[in-house]
Amino acid sequence: MKISKIKVGKNYVEGLVASLGKKNLILLKGKNGYIMCGYLNLNVASRFNDTAVKITGVSNIKEALAAKVHSCTSRAKKKGIHKGQPIKEVLKIIA
Repeated sequence: MKISKIKVGKNYVEGLVASLGKKNLILLKGKNGYIMCGYLNLNVASRFNDTAVKITGVSNIKEALAAKVHSCTSRAKKKGIHKGQPIKEVLKIIA
C-alpha cells in the first residue's frame, strides 16, 4: 500500500494506492469527500450520504489526477460536482 499527500491550494488530499491482485484500488480523500476508482459502490456511498466521486480506467495516482468524473453521489452533485468534470477541479471542492 502506498500513501501520498497531494497539495491542493492550502490544503492536502491523501492519495492511496493498494494492490488487490490484478488491479489497484485508487482513493483520493479530502476533508469534504473522496474520489475512488471503479471499486466504489455508489449505492452504498449514497446510503451513507457521502460526497463520493467515481473514476474509471486508472491504475495510479497520476492517472487519477488526469481523469474525469465518471459518476457521483447526489451529495457530490449538490456541491457542484458533475459527470465529465476534471478531477483537478473536484479536488478543490473536496480538499
